[in-house]
Amino acid sequence: MELRKRTSGTVLTMCLAAGLLLSGGTAGMQEAAAFERVNGEKILVVAGRQPVDTLDPSIKYNASIRMMQQALYDGLVKYQGSPAEIVPWLAESWDKSEDGKVWTFSLVKNATFHNGDPVTAAAVKFSFERTLGLKKGPSWMLADFLKPEGIEVVDDHTLRFTLEKPYAAFLSFLPWWYVMNPAQIAANEVDGDQGQKWLTTNAAGSGPYKLKRFEQGRLYEVERVKDYWKGASGSESIGGIVYKLVRETSAQRAALLRGEADIVLNLSPDEFEQVKKAKGVKTSTDPALTSFGLKFNTQGKYMSDKNLRKAVAYAFDYDSLIALFNNNAVLQTSPFTDAVKGKISVADIPRQDLEKAKQYLAKSNWPDGGIELEYVFVQGFEATRQIGLVLMDTLKGLNIKVKLVPLTWPNIVARGSKPETAADITAIFTTPVSVDPDAVAYQYHPKSWGQYYGTHFYDNPKVKGLIEKARYMTDWQQRAPIYADIQKMIVEDQPEIFGMMRNRMVAYRDYVTGFQYSPVRMTTEIDFYGLGIGE
Repeated sequence: MELRKRTSGTVLTMCLAAGLLLSGGTAGMQEAAAFERVNGEKILVVAGRQPVDTLDPSIKYNASIRMMQQALYDGLVKYQGSPAEIVPWLAESWDKSEDGKVWTFSLVKNATFHNGDPVTAAAVKFSFERTLGLKKGPSWMLADFLKPEGIEVVDDHTLRFTLEKPYAAFLSFLPWWYVMNPAQIAANEVDGDQGQKWLTTNAAGSGPYKLKRFEQGRLYEVERVKDYWKGASGSESIGGIVYKLVRETSAQRAALLRGEADIVLNLSPDEFEQVKKAKGVKTSTDPALTSFGLKFNTQGKYMSDKNLRKAVAYAFDYDSLIALFNNNAVLQTSPFTDAVKGKISVADIPRQDLEKAKQYLAKSNWPDGGIELEYVFVQGFEATRQIGLVLMDTLKGLNIKVKLVPLTWPNIVARGSKPETAADITAIFTTPVSVDPDAVAYQYHPKSWGQYYGTHFYDNPKVKGLIEKARYMTDWQQRAPIYADIQKMIVEDQPEIFGMMRNRMVAYRDYVTGFQYSPVRMTTEIDFYGLGIGE
């Protein structure tokens, strides 16, 4: 295989000299084309920091996993554009019954899996049953409403779902339910594992790319499907995409500027500001659905006291959130983020007011402070450490100490699984997987306790009842006022500090074409479909 760069060095050699990378800057930087050439074809290079733990659509998803899954697999429908809209994909059309319980999908007839097998209604049924049965990954999205016996193959290209109850958000979750080739999975099943081991590092999809290399902890390469059933949509100029891991943001910045990456994800705010000024670089700072909040353990020793929660919320310096991200963020005005349907601005959402904070503290069980609160954040995520320092500084005015505890993400999830072990305050970024308000409201339902977004263990029976009422209704005009009430009630109970919505900070070379933005994607997630290299 021929592998060479248009500039010196090879981006696929991961042992990049640290000194060379860290010395990179904007001054005196020569223009360079970062993309690779493999056997005469251009290969786009994306540098990110998050590994791809698995490719199995039924098991797990996060920004990097979902980015790869979208390249390798197709769903019945897909999110595109801003505002995010659901467009037909494997399903060319659909209809639902008047009561909202029965959904019938008509599939396209030209879709094929990468091995040439046709995508049929039976394959869709198999894929949904597998995900529901394994009870991992996206299964939670539909498990309360869809059972295996409710999935019916009408004919090769027609599928019917009969829900246990009407669910207004049903269609909004389907983009993340990818369709797998049952024949390939059966051929690679080991000891009844339904192909789980094989699908960790292999794929059985019909998407615009097929897997070429999976080198865990180093790089992941996909090859463009030349005869993709949906068409190339602008990707004709490339032969594939390499997603490589570059752990340090300074190295990412240097890789972009030195011609060793075409797109970089998740730069630090300061490094992002540097590359914005560089010649030949474009940036995406569009807002995302992602929110950042400080979750209070409302069933813990201290934060079970609503007045203490209010005191902390009013003491916090919200402007520091914007400053830390160099204005690439906006403050939340509701528990719902801006792109979520039915979001309102709650008039009395807290902003820094130390006098009001002291008034609430005086009504708490600790009127003179004298306590220490534990603040847990992701180890190595500098912005969340700095936010902890801000919290520490602002709470001095209430005579409250803050203990900063950095943990790995798995340990944060483990500690947050029950109120007995959850920290007093946990720093959490949350990205809803749907623009339907149920996707956010349900984070404040008891069934979300123990999930990373439910580490507040919030319990308000009235809010719970309203969430359950609204999710079963199909008329938006009836749902909308209920969600407005839910937002107001959650703010009043203060289960967290409602912080900010961070803009995505993606930087890419100006010859990259087809870069599309949709707020439903995570801040470090991009859609490979349609990406290309221009002149």
